[in-house]
Amino acid sequence: MAEIQVHLVAVERELWSGQAQLVVARTVDGDIGVMAGHSPLLAQLREGYAARIVEPSGNVLGVAVHGGFLSVTKEGVSILAEDAQLSDEIDVTKARAAYERARSSGGDSADTEADLRRAQAQLLATGNEI
Repeated sequence: MAEIQVHLVAVERELWSGQAQLVVARTVDGDIGVMAGHSPLLAQLREGYAARIVEPSGNVLGVAVHGGFLSVTKEGVSILAEDAQLSDEIDVTKARAAYERARSSGGDSADTEADLRRAQAQLLATGNEI
């Protein structure tokens, strides 16, 4: 299977860079899968969801993405996030507690909604159910 160069970058740091068979992400227009040879595009990532990068070995990297964009060019794929975490950087117990706390608070504040989306993305990135 053909490979594509992928760069995963947050505002503060580059999280991962390498070859991949497939990149899957949720945009504001729906889910998208990108493989080598994909048409160029720029899409806004939907907050509260995870991206997946499938390496040539078949290993799947889960990534909690907190805002940003997905860019596809003939050179490769860039995930440009405001903030992001690889699944192995996420404490699932803390993410689950944050998710439950935000859900049960009953508040409709922007901060509560942001906390809920962040925890949801973390849980999805680690393969956990919501």
